[in-house]
Amino acid sequence: MFFNKKKVLFVVIAFVLSLLLVACGSESTGGEGEVTYNWKFVTEEQQGQVQYEYAAEFAKRLHEKSDGQINIEVYEFGGLGSEVNQVELLQSGGVEFAIVSPGFTGTMVSEGQLFALHFLFTDDMQLNQKILDESEALNVHLTEKYEKFNIKPLAYWTEGAMQWTGDRPLTTPDDFVGFKMRTQTSPLILRSYEAYGADPTELSWGELYTSLQQGVVQGQENPIFFIEDAKFHEVQDYMMISEHNIYVAMTTVNTDFFAGLPSDIQELILETVEEMRPVAYEMQERMNDELLGAIENNDRHPTEIINLTSEQREAFREKAIPVREFFINEVGEDGKKILEMLIAEIEAAQ
Repeated sequence: MFFNKKKVLFVVIAFVLSLLLVACGSESTGGEGEVTYNWKFVTEEQQGQVQYEYAAEFAKRLHEKSDGQINIEVYEFGGLGSEVNQVELLQSGGVEFAIVSPGFTGTMVSEGQLFALHFLFTDDMQLNQKILDESEALNVHLTEKYEKFNIKPLAYWTEGAMQWTGDRPLTTPDDFVGFKMRTQTSPLILRSYEAYGADPTELSWGELYTSLQQGVVQGQENPIFFIEDAKFHEVQDYMMISEHNIYVAMTTVNTDFFAGLPSDIQELILETVEEMRPVAYEMQERMNDELLGAIENNDRHPTEIINLTSEQREAFREKAIPVREFFINEVGEDGKKILEMLIAEIEAAQ
């Protein structure tokens, strides 16, 4: 369709321009031989959204800690291409830092697809963040998988519980039968929705508003803050508070770049990553709460909000659990060990 061609052309042009604009992080020598670092940090979201605000605060803190020695330019989504383009830039060293959603790396690091498993984490968001912070399965074993592709995850953190929106109510698995659901680029996410009987479609979020508006897809999943800020609720009649999953983001750095930094600079970065853990949690909690109210009070674009009952969520859970076997068959023994270790960690935390 015509609008898809325009979007594809836009992404191609943006990516080509990004290759022209992006260079490896530069270093310059200031007064008395002091080295100044100039780096790039790319996000999958726009100004005012959680990832961008996280990156901006991260850059500010590192600049202050280093007495101006470290300068980081933060990029909104689209400034350097699509989500997949951004991952490629990180791998090649075209950017030094990136916030990456594992859903867009599922065809590269298949083990990272475990975040697509529905009803894996708990209903307690603070506990979920504690698990992400402390999990050996993630912070050691999954991280090693990404490092093989020159991506070093520094932190795993949540942007909030995932909710569904649609052009019709989605309260039972039967409601998903034949439903055109937008997903990220991940075989496991596709399988998760096929388990409900849906017809999933991979799509960049930059194309999503128009695709929902024109009926190319009928629904999507995201945290509440993103649904409101991206205006998806304007072209969707219903939002289901399903909390079927949590949205996990990774703060990442180019592995070779990080390994080549002086130890004191590495320590500053890691120290700032630790400081940002509670900051990120507070950001997502506040934005999700505030923007739920904005959706509820939007008279111009009214959206019916449906809170799924525990019985309704259980019906989806029963369909979702067998997808874990698909994950294990897809990723092999290492992925199985990571998933089993994470499940044990979640059960112990509860």
